[in-house]
Amino acid sequence: MDAITQGYEVETTHYQIGPVSYQIRTLRDRRQFSDPDGCAERVGISSATWPLFGIVWPAGLALAEEMSRFPIAGKQILEIGCGIGLPSLVLQQRGADITACDYHPLAEEFLRQNTDLNGLAPIPFFNASWLEPSLELGRFDLIIGSDLLYERNHPTLLAGFLVGHAKPTCQILLADPGRHRCGEMSAKLTSQGYGCTKMNLRSCESSTPSHSGRLLNFVRPHVNS
Repeated sequence: MDAITQGYEVETTHYQIGPVSYQIRTLRDRRQFSDPDGCAERVGISSATWPLFGIVWPAGLALAEEMSRFPIAGKQILEIGCGIGLPSLVLQQRGADITACDYHPLAEEFLRQNTDLNGLAPIPFFNASWLEPSLELGRFDLIIGSDLLYERNHPTLLAGFLVGHAKPTCQILLADPGRHRCGEMSAKLTSQGYGCTKMNLRSCESSTPSHSGRLLNFVRPHVNS
């Protein structure tokens, strides 16, 4: 179903993630831009990057599929750069303790619309940039994200934000489609005591590994100071 709301065009598509079919509202046109109040401009989001939050990207689908089977018991989980929040929706449907964050001015609205569409309870959301950790947001056992490294300064900013919101014992799962800044990001986390393993992303439509991206698994055991 297509609609035009507040100056942007949306559509609702069904995605099969594990055993569950989700209705996901996304932007219909990847080139559109609507910032009547200047909110995006104030936080540094350009007209070219404005639509990126509202699209289901392959890495996000792969991460959502991983979350449909990932162990969640007893874990406080954070999705960073959530966009429309498909992995968070999958975790919410499974009963996980999930919080989502993003700095796009429309991310919270789209996340709320998608929880409503799927009959789910609201997901706690924080508007948070990566410039510095937020004391209000807290620390987590598991932090997840997908397709995050667009700009030159993103590895440094993201690594600092991740470390600032990780518990002493923490696992970080990042689905990356193969961006060249991924190595820099990995080096910054390993310098903070994380071990790293990598595996090829798997498509939701197939069990065949994809060679266009990887799931990075960072684990830091507790270290007594």
